[in-house]
Amino acid sequence: MIDLRSDTVTKPTERMRRAMAEAEVGDDVYMEDPTVLRLQERAAELTGKEAALFVPSGTMGNQICIKLHSRPGTEVVLEERSHIFNYEMGASALISGVTLRPVRGEDGLLDWQKVNAAIHHNAAYYVTPTSMIALENSHNMAGGSVMPLGIADEICAGARALGLKTHLDGARIFNASIALSTTVAEIARPFDTVMFCLSKGLGAPVGSMIAGCRDLIREAVSLRKLLGGGMRQVGVLAAAGLVALDESPGVLPDDHANAQRLATGLAQIRGLKIDPEKVQTNIVIFDISETGMTTSQLTVELKARGVLANGINPREMRMVTHYDVSLEKIETTLGIIREIVER
Repeated sequence: MIDLRSDTVTKPTERMRRAMAEAEVGDDVYMEDPTVLRLQERAAELTGKEAALFVPSGTMGNQICIKLHSRPGTEVVLEERSHIFNYEMGASALISGVTLRPVRGEDGLLDWQKVNAAIHHNAAYYVTPTSMIALENSHNMAGGSVMPLGIADEICAGARALGLKTHLDGARIFNASIALSTTVAEIARPFDTVMFCLSKGLGAPVGSMIAGCRDLIREAVSLRKLLGGGMRQVGVLAAAGLVALDESPGVLPDDHANAQRLATGLAQIRGLKIDPEKVQTNIVIFDISETGMTTSQLTVELKARGVLANGINPREMRMVTHYDVSLEKIETTLGIIREIVER
């Protein structure tokens, strides 16, 4: 099977498996797992923050950071297609008692003017006050679009001037780093906290990291335990994360090149709509409405021919490249799609 459903489907590399088998471990609830401690130090270094914490998932990482920065009865401003708003099961309301105020961005990108218009600051006492801004870079459901550094700087500076906190859902921040030709630390710099995933494009089997100042991460340890994320000899997982941080960023440009080839090929198939110039990272979203098929129908036909992909609504498909998908597999996929939709 050619699996283009997500970059979460990658299998651990042989080096990761060896590192997991040989990992030195301890009880991480007592903060005595040396491999976890090394991973956290490495994540803090890469993000340019004082400290970092290993968490089981990106959703948990985002929700811990929302709880760190808000209080019940306040509001979080974010982009309307963001992961936090759409794919975290309303956890912000359940865990932190906050509401989410979605704002429509252009290709997933917000600017300070739009964010500022959504903020409730010094409003009437019966208006829900804003506590924080949460941004996403790269932006999953906007086709992996990346936020320019200047826009993030302006939004974070504006929020800071109003006493608001900022969080970056950087699940795929390493992809954004490649696309922007800058460091992960530079992308994370203006934000109070950042989360990134080890188990997406980086290819580790499990885990995400959150990073921020020492005081916030110290509090985050307690919140992780509260949410059931305190783990014991978890160095067996952290070991794979260390390998991922070492070896995987170097192969992400190949994923981006394969996504660009996929997008260019799709644009040449009758009935499909996509602008390859908007594909900046490893996520390709394309419109099939002119084919007369629904995404459910196309998904079934693709699977029957050995390709796995996801529809995100009845007219749009999403495909994600990763290190288990070669250029040869991209060409095979394009041939299969052409055969299905042009028959």
